[in-house]
Amino acid sequence: MRFYFPDSQDQIDPSFDFLTEDGSPFRIRQRDDLYAHEILDPTPYTGMLVSKAIVDGIAGGAGRYSAQQRQRLYREGIRTFLRLDRAGGPRMDTLGDCGAFTYVRDDVPPFSVDEVIDFYEGCGFDAGLSVDHVILGYEEHAPLSDELLPPEWPKRQKLTLDLAVEFLARHQERACSFEPVGVAQGWSPHSYAQAVKRLQEIGYTRIALGGLVPLKTHEILSLLSAVSEHRLPSTELHLLGVTRCENVGAFRDFGVTSFDSTSPFRQAFKDERDNYYALDRTWLALRVPQVEGNQTLMRRIQAGEIDQGVARRHEKHALSTLNVFDAGTVDVEDAVKALQSYEQIYDGKRDRSAQYREVLSAAPWKHCGCQVCAQAGI
Repeated sequence: MRFYFPDSQDQIDPSFDFLTEDGSPFRIRQRDDLYAHEILDPTPYTGMLVSKAIVDGIAGGAGRYSAQQRQRLYREGIRTFLRLDRAGGPRMDTLGDCGAFTYVRDDVPPFSVDEVIDFYEGCGFDAGLSVDHVILGYEEHAPLSDELLPPEWPKRQKLTLDLAVEFLARHQERACSFEPVGVAQGWSPHSYAQAVKRLQEIGYTRIALGGLVPLKTHEILSLLSAVSEHRLPSTELHLLGVTRCENVGAFRDFGVTSFDSTSPFRQAFKDERDNYYALDRTWLALRVPQVEGNQTLMRRIQAGEIDQGVARRHEKHALSTLNVFDAGTVDVEDAVKALQSYEQIYDGKRDRSAQYREVLSAAPWKHCGCQVCAQAGI
């Protein structure tokens, strides 16, 4: 099972000092910052996915890449730009897509088929997805007749399939070097199955299922079961934007050979409970938000409800206490007290002391073998 990590310019500053919370003043992000595959061994993914919308942006909005980064990407190619061949170990794949969720509110995709092929071929991707348009809706038992559906649903599916036909034809005419991947969009198990059937008739042997991000696990499994009735043994499936690690075995049984997602990465700093992943469980992160970086806290400071100097002192005390705790100078209860005191200032409605006590007592970072935990500690 191949796992692609979508690039959103998320990198690590190796010069960052966790004690002083400062980085090098001479840091240049593209030159000095490191990707996860340059830090972790073994690499936590088998390839990277890059969206055209992230690189080039769409009308009315800029992408995540600066003008200089875009120029360098097109000049050097995707492998050199992402420094994929410096990591050593097995070769990592590259997969390109359009970034359909970026333009989901538009009537039609903002890119032509040839523009997308130019992006894939010009950057040297190993594989690239056909131009698609996400369907905003899903009903497991939707009517089979298009007349009983919101007209936008079958319209978007037809557009996606028509673009897949054009994409494969232009890929062949231009003798492109990347592997073409057809995209199936649907609103029910039956509609996805019909889309996969049509893409196989067109000539695709690798098909990506899009629009799955909002779906629950049982809905994805039901959808894959319907698709399996039409999937040819040689057809490989890719799940766009989906990670359900506990169901990888079931996915494989239905012909899924790859998937991509940033969910585990985003959970690390956005989830309320599951932030730090060990092999056997997840842990709550120790929360010490920067005073100036917490909008809720800053609004209360500006309203005169909290003294900014007091908040800063609690923040610094929490950080310093955690550092000396990690060095073995203070005990768990001292660390919990420092965290709780600051928490009462920035989020008085919560009390995470029990979870903090649990993770501090276990100190899972001390038992993890990865370079990040070994070097950064707490």
